Amino acid sequence: MKKIIYTLAAILLLSGCNDFLDTDNLTKKDTGNFPVNVTDAEQMLTGIYATLNKAISNPSHTHFYMAELASDDRFGGGGENDKDMQGLDHFMNTKSSRFGTFWAARYKGIFRANTAIETLDNIKGWESEDQKNQLYGEVYFLRALFYFEMAQMFGEVPLVLKTEVQNLPKAPADQIYAQIASDLKQAITLMPSKPYTSVTSGHATKWSAEALMARVYLFYTGYYQKGELPLAEGGSVDKAQAAAWLDDCIANSGHSLASDFRNLWPYSNEYTAKDYPYAKKNGLKWEGDGNKETVFAVKFSNKASWDSDGSVDNTGYSNQYIQHFGLRSNNGEEDTYPFGPGWGAGPVNSNLWKEWQIAEPNDIRRVASILNVNNNSEVKSFIWGADKQMEETGYWQKKYTTIRAHKEDGSLVGSYTMLMFGYPEENASISHSQDLVLIRFADVLLMHSELKGDATSLNKVRTRVGLPSVSYSLDAIKRERRWELSFEGLRYFDLMRWGDAAAMLAKQEGVTVYNKGLETTMRAFGGGYRARYEATGGFWAIPEDQIALSNGVLTQNKGWGGADAEFPGW
Repeated sequence: MKKIIYTLAAILLLSGCNDFLDTDNLTKKDTGNFPVNVTDAEQMLTGIYATLNKAISNPSHTHFYMAELASDDRFGGGGENDKDMQGLDHFMNTKSSRFGTFWAARYKGIFRANTAIETLDNIKGWESEDQKNQLYGEVYFLRALFYFEMAQMFGEVPLVLKTEVQNLPKAPADQIYAQIASDLKQAITLMPSKPYTSVTSGHATKWSAEALMARVYLFYTGYYQKGELPLAEGGSVDKAQAAAWLDDCIANSGHSLASDFRNLWPYSNEYTAKDYPYAKKNGLKWEGDGNKETVFAVKFSNKASWDSDGSVDNTGYSNQYIQHFGLRSNNGEEDTYPFGPGWGAGPVNSNLWKEWQIAEPNDIRRVASILNVNNNSEVKSFIWGADKQMEETGYWQKKYTTIRAHKEDGSLVGSYTMLMFGYPEENASISHSQDLVLIRFADVLLMHSELKGDATSLNKVRTRVGLPSVSYSLDAIKRERRWELSFEGLRYFDLMRWGDAAAMLAKQEGVTVYNKGLETTMRAFGGGYRARYEATGGFWAIPEDQIALSNGVLTQNKGWGGADAEFPGW
């Protein structure tokens, strides 16, 4: 059975309060007696990782969910009252503190990382320098990851680097990215150059730090039109250095591409594949969570529950994105096997299906990634407008969605996890333990090609799916990233950094959609996609409760607060 990575004891031990930026430390232990030994250090690190799951307890208000529904390749979906989903797609607000839980979770993680950085020198009894440096490096990696997600979502945010309570204004983007880069450089320097298999699955490695540095470099230099990525201590990271780190990752990490792209996704698991014609026909066999292509992922377990004890919301131990992205109820039974029920968020834009087919008609990834409910070989039948489904297109993504299986008697179980890991059937909607992969080795290869201006690594990705080699161009990179990395939380930020977001988002207007089963076209709310993007620069509103807590020290981002930013609903 899959084991929980983030123990409840450590989470309770390191829980903070909900004051401004969550920096007030109300713990059972203090820095006078904690941490003092390696066990304490490991508990402290576990508490930092736990905040990744904390955010996912409220998935529709997170970085990943926003990146998916706000991109041009997916719509909002959900039911007629699911304005949160539809508002993300239309780049509009639905409540005053829409991302409040995500903001709090990320600053809780930052606070815990700061606590570790300030106190880990107290630790005695390290088994080796490698053990110490690995743990230190993971802390720096996580702080960098947290700030990068915040900077991608909000642009400029307070830069909190110590546990002392402070009421800080937004820091300039250059300063935030300089700190992210410095933290990642520390992580790269500290963590041992050992194969990824030497580190527990779900933990950061030197290789994940090198990959994240490349992602940060590409986003910062692209979006802000800079030549180099600054470092907080002075100096900078240039393109050649970012590429050299990826050279190291590719050569020495032990990561590689899975032999078959389709085996990366749980519909190929042994309990499901035997009854899923597409998987059976192609001889698919799931690589499993933590496979060789996973460079960094958020882990889940069977410890999720609907109950909260006041300090821990346990639903985040389940991959709640899967439940949200499942087919809306009335679908998800035998007629759509193996794709199960959920909330119907994120219908796939039909433009993606059509443009992909024209550009790469022989690309197996299209059918491997997208469910076409009009294809009788994929589903027996499909109910349009089920449970008042909105913004429906007939296309759904297959990577993060409810995957069912049959028991020996032929009856359906809510998720393959119930057979594979023994998860309880009564908790079907919170039994989704599929890793949320934040960095995949295919992405490393594509970033490598982009940094190098060379098609060698790009063509490795194409060769894996039987496509011919191409010459290098930025357009080739753009196409390949769209196909290979679809529905993995990267497309929106790629559009931002390439300067393509306004034009590509605007192409959603006029696309045929179905609301409650009735045909219509995608409307231009708030002046339209282009207007909303240009008004905001692609960044989202800072939660109003944080602005209030700061007594006005924090200021709202541009493009938010007016009537044109409020989603009225269909």
